[in-house]
Amino acid sequence: MSETTGTGVLRTEVRVDGETASCLTVEQDGPVVLLLHGTYWSRVWLPVLGRLAEAGLRPIAVDLPGLGRSGGELTLETATVPALADWVARFASALKLSGPVAVAGHDIGGAVAQHLLVHAQLEVSGLALVNSVLYDSWPAPHVARFRAPGGVAGTTADDVLAARREAVTAALAGAATEERIADYLDPWTAVRVRRSWMALASAADSRYTLDLVPALKRSTTPKLLIWGEDDDFEKVEYAERFASEIPQSTLVRIPDAGHIPTENAPGRIARALIDFFTA
Repeated sequence: MSETTGTGVLRTEVRVDGETASCLTVEQDGPVVLLLHGTYWSRVWLPVLGRLAEAGLRPIAVDLPGLGRSGGELTLETATVPALADWVARFASALKLSGPVAVAGHDIGGAVAQHLLVHAQLEVSGLALVNSVLYDSWPAPHVARFRAPGGVAGTTADDVLAARREAVTAALAGAATEERIADYLDPWTAVRVRRSWMALASAADSRYTLDLVPALKRSTTPKLLIWGEDDDFEKVEYAERFASEIPQSTLVRIPDAGHIPTENAPGRIARALIDFFTA
């Protein structure tokens, strides 16, 4: 099934592991750009999807299982970076994506994207990381608090929603409005999605990115880092380190932008992604 978002972008579904996998896309031919979210959902990519499509690309922003509009529910085992990377590979197979695929990741989605590249679960033609987790930069304190012993069992629905509202408001920075905050928070009104997010938070572990560094240093795949400089969660210093240590890496800094810079500077970010993925 498919439905329009009212912006020229479609929300459509496929089945993965017997559950619904929901994604935002523009149904046209062109080089595929697979867009991965982290502790948020596909909504983070909406501001740039139309621009990518206008440039001839075929953007696909998927909701990870149990999150956003996708069905299913994450557990501590299925919410790890390797397990999510395996799921993304199965999602790509369900869409019958063949040949090289460009991949972009935001937040923990960036860890999944790095894992896909290093372990060749997809033929990745180019890797873009937007305010992504890197090295030991994560989990951020507002996520790590849910990893404490007993944190999951003792947390109420109101606790999760309040924490998510605080994090979303900070991440949107100057783009935060009540309407936009409510839009971002909408999926977490569902109990199943809150439980999935808690599993994702509990499974967050920087060893998943640290373990990838030696292979990334040997990688010749082009890499682009796009960073909102005012991000208090994923500091730009980590992006500077990555760009200096990992070959074929370029850093584009976005001033006056926070953790979700696609909302602060969609035109500039779309342009950087287009130039990178069409080079």
